[in-house]
Amino acid sequence: MSRVATIILNRNLPEPTDNLYEHLIEFDGDLTDIYVLEAGSDVERISKYCTWHANTPEIMRNGLRYSRGMNYALLKMYKEKKWAQYDAFFLLTNDTELRQEKTIAQLLDVLGQHKRVGILSPCSKRWGEQLLLSDVHTKYFWFIHNHALMLRREFVESIMETLEPTFMNFVFDGSNFRGYLSESELIAKAYANDWAAAITIKAYAEENESYLLERSDLIKTELYEDNLKLYLEEGKLWMKRKYGFNSRWSMHQYVKFLYESFFEFHPEYNAFKI
Repeated sequence: MSRVATIILNRNLPEPTDNLYEHLIEFDGDLTDIYVLEAGSDVERISKYCTWHANTPEIMRNGLRYSRGMNYALLKMYKEKKWAQYDAFFLLTNDTELRQEKTIAQLLDVLGQHKRVGILSPCSKRWGEQLLLSDVHTKYFWFIHNHALMLRREFVESIMETLEPTFMNFVFDGSNFRGYLSESELIAKAYANDWAAAITIKAYAEENESYLLERSDLIKTELYEDNLKLYLEEGKLWMKRKYGFNSRWSMHQYVKFLYESFFEFHPEYNAFKI
């Protein structure tokens, strides 16, 4: 039985989606089942490995983006009674490129060594964070980019909506459409519930931003600069309404406070603190 459910989120870019799927099958196929969610893709641009095609009129117009898309796929597995068979969920955007043969095997090895890690991210060669990992391959962080995240099932179960779950609220907050600081909110929930978030150099993953820069017309999103502007404007409004924070700094300080509190309760993990 596969230990990990991998979710790849696609909208109208079947080539990189198929390449990512095939890489995982070749090198980690014994450890994972892979689910491809088409988040408003046109029929002629669906991955040949499509699992679900979200195609309501609204989704076809606007897509799902990261938070709603991952909620949609995770909730599908939950309702289809596939949930409990997995130890973890590996969430990938289709512009993720993996830099080694085995990725999932390495991440599972880290989860096995770090029993309180609920969120695990492979590092990127372009991240400054890897400079903090030269002596220890894995450390606990209070900020992580969200294009490649492995979530331990028990952690997800500690925060997910079970009374009235929808693709707007199952794990991520779907009202935060463009995902402004969604990774910070998830990490805050982890530390608030006695779980840690970590980055490891035992696996690497890169985000190929050329798709957003050069193929926004196919993805049916705004041009990169316009999308970034809306990401900030809409995201700051969401953050103010939900948390009362007027700056990104305030959100980071909130998460860092919970991060510091985790080590007060778990001094045995101080070796993995940044």
